[in-house]
Amino acid sequence: MEYLDFELPIKELEEQYQRACNIGEESEVDVTATCKQIEKKLKEKKKEVYKNLTAWQRVQLSRHPNRPYTLDYINAICGDTFLELHGDRSVKDDKAMIGGLGKINDQSFMFIGQQKGYNTKTRQYRNFGMANPEGYRKALRLMKSAEKFDLPVVCFVDTPGAYPGLEAEERGQGEAIARNILEMARLKVPIIVIVIGEGASGGALGIGVGDRVMMLENSWYSVISPENCSSILWRSWDHKEQAAEALKLTASDAKKLEVIDTIVKEPLGGAHSDREGAFGLVQEAILNAFEEIKNLPPQELVSGRMDKYNKMGVYKD
Repeated sequence: MEYLDFELPIKELEEQYQRACNIGEESEVDVTATCKQIEKKLKEKKKEVYKNLTAWQRVQLSRHPNRPYTLDYINAICGDTFLELHGDRSVKDDKAMIGGLGKINDQSFMFIGQQKGYNTKTRQYRNFGMANPEGYRKALRLMKSAEKFDLPVVCFVDTPGAYPGLEAEERGQGEAIARNILEMARLKVPIIVIVIGEGASGGALGIGVGDRVMMLENSWYSVISPENCSSILWRSWDHKEQAAEALKLTASDAKKLEVIDTIVKEPLGGAHSDREGAFGLVQEAILNAFEEIKNLPPQELVSGRMDKYNKMGVYKD
């Protein structure tokens, strides 16, 4: 288990708890009371640490190496029912963008999302979760298939941005993302979007238009990352904490600005500390969102979605 700087007090208590438990197992000494006392302190410390996180600390949590990724959620929620589908039928199969059919209970869904890697080899294989144009075109192909067979769409957003390479621009990165935004706005089936980690720029928007948009408590959603914002404004990454606060990128900020509909609470300590708990909460959030919109006729779905996004950015002095 890896710990961030602000999690070090928790690490110390967890190590104390583990040592006390080991002593009880290896000897005849009764350490039950001591373990309970440390466990109580640990819970209180977690509440204290995670209660008042800054925007930058939430960004750090969203990137935690032990945090679940898209396939983790899909496999946990769908089990053996998930069938991954590949290719955009034009260029190739983008490994940074995954999608396929799966079931939650008896309800079928089309799942789509960005996938990051767990180590150096898989991060390179997944291109660090940064999709090329063919990834967005694959996502659109799957959405159109879902529309054809009247299946709801669930999108998991977790990307530092669309791939900014020369070859991606040559193949029409901007057009692919713009096309997805247009087509998702008028797709005639329910779309549920959930930001599970990083939601950066057009890379997130390319699969981010939905009837219900949710964010996990320790995820972020913004036009630019704090580091890149800092480098543009201050010519240095040293002001990334200040940039994170100014960007209003946290789930609570997005909810206040009506960019999202729901904040999905994470287990105490974050999704990385209780993965099974996080899977259950995300599954519940998806089913609740689907229950709200499943009976809406297609025209009402589309008009409601259009109204939702037309209202964004409108304000009065």
